[in-house]
Amino acid sequence: MAKDAHPVAALVIMWLGILWMSMVEGGQCSMVGLPPIDRELYKESHPITYKICSLGHKGNNLDRYLMGRQFLVIFINFTINLCGAPLDGAEVLGLPKVLTDIFLGSGIAMVLIVVPLGQLTAQVNSSHCMLDYINTHFMTFTLYITLIIEATGVMHVCYLIRDMFYHAAGKPVESNEPPRSAVQNVFHWGRVAFSLGVLCFALAVTIEALFNGETTMWQSIPNGVAIVLFILLMAVVGLLEGMQIAFFAVAKIPKAERGDHPFARKTCELVFRGNGRNLPGFMVGRQITVTLCFFIIARVTTLDVDVGVDDNIFGVSDGVQEFFNLGFLGAIITTILASIAWQLVASAFPIAFLSNPIVYIMLRIVLLIQSTGICASAWFLGMIHKKIAGFQEDEVYVGTAEERAAGEKPDHSVHPGREFTMGTNVLNDGRNWDEAIANLSALETFSVKLERMLKNIRELREMINSSDISAEERTTFEKALAIEVRALDKLNAEEEEATNKSEGKDTEASKETDASDAELGEA
Repeated sequence: MAKDAHPVAALVIMWLGILWMSMVEGGQCSMVGLPPIDRELYKESHPITYKICSLGHKGNNLDRYLMGRQFLVIFINFTINLCGAPLDGAEVLGLPKVLTDIFLGSGIAMVLIVVPLGQLTAQVNSSHCMLDYINTHFMTFTLYITLIIEATGVMHVCYLIRDMFYHAAGKPVESNEPPRSAVQNVFHWGRVAFSLGVLCFALAVTIEALFNGETTMWQSIPNGVAIVLFILLMAVVGLLEGMQIAFFAVAKIPKAERGDHPFARKTCELVFRGNGRNLPGFMVGRQITVTLCFFIIARVTTLDVDVGVDDNIFGVSDGVQEFFNLGFLGAIITTILASIAWQLVASAFPIAFLSNPIVYIMLRIVLLIQSTGICASAWFLGMIHKKIAGFQEDEVYVGTAEERAAGEKPDHSVHPGREFTMGTNVLNDGRNWDEAIANLSALETFSVKLERMLKNIRELREMINSSDISAEERTTFEKALAIEVRALDKLNAEEEEATNKSEGKDTEASKETDASDAELGEA
């Protein structure tokens, strides 16, 4: 884009894309994680979040949001690539050509910018500060855009794919809306047919451009190799998308029920080794790999026809050709064939999916990428972002699940039994989320928990006594203090109970020992 427009414009659009990406990624964590919590609990403290969730969690709107969001993520990645990808022969900072080709030409430089800043940092904070993260009209705007994208029907072929695989798996396709009327059915299946036509046309245009060498693919790569690379990268992205879904689908299944295939067992043993500590490693490595693949696919599929000079694809008008050059067609293909379709297959047949030996090999590769620490900066950046934005964990506002239940506001799902399988970075089932967190979290000892709680209480009391806060902030801190004190009381009660049980066991063991000694003495 910097070649065809002013470099400043390309730079501004690239950073706006990264900023929007952070809201799209963080928003997904919040939208998927907040349904169980009674919205009335945060209606006053987070009015924007309340309105967003009221719309986003109504009926099947969460499915619609996730589908529209999937396309939006890929399209933003494609746009960032158009703005920031280097031109052939570009030289930067006097680096040798080999380093320039490896670092810039391959897209690694863009990945190291987008993944930590636009994706992982957002996920780090939004996974624990869901209410604060989307309490902004930036998320309102994003939600409406995703719903509009879904409403166009461009992605509706995904519903056909979903229905086919759920039918093959013998699972009913559940809905939170009344059955469609005859008119609604005609409108729905009409959009499915339209979407199928759009997908076929996008494939035809892209393949024709690849055969003619009229994409932004590197000139040194032959056209035939570019087509093979396109298919290979789509398969890699699809495999990683499906692996994420399959891993969380089997997270709650006992080991004995994870299939008899040796590779399914080896894969599960590796990813859940050490209380599941390889699972977050896979998520980080997967994010890096998928984003790199997106950038390369963007180069492979984005048309580069010089309008008015070269022959237009299929003889379309100059205006249509300029639209093709924007990269929308590649984003549509990637969303449907390299993302959602694979997620649906893995959701319907998780064990069969994990039985593929390529899945095990890919898991090893992804864990190796993560182990380099190449994106570990996301944790530090997340800490800075949280401090600047003033984010607080959701428990400060609505308490823990146990406290909500005690206050007669128990958690519930507005989509009971549903599986949200169209997200790229978040668990597909809220029930698995709790177990995965429990598996991945280090078990704290009583002394560590006690020290942490006492520290929180001291800090909250200092903030309450501060003269630099408003009355509203003081009320919030007082509520947080009350929650922390109750948690401390509960911890002390649990420790006392555990101690009593331990002493009881010791007493019984002592009695058994005395009895044994007495028997030996009689003998």
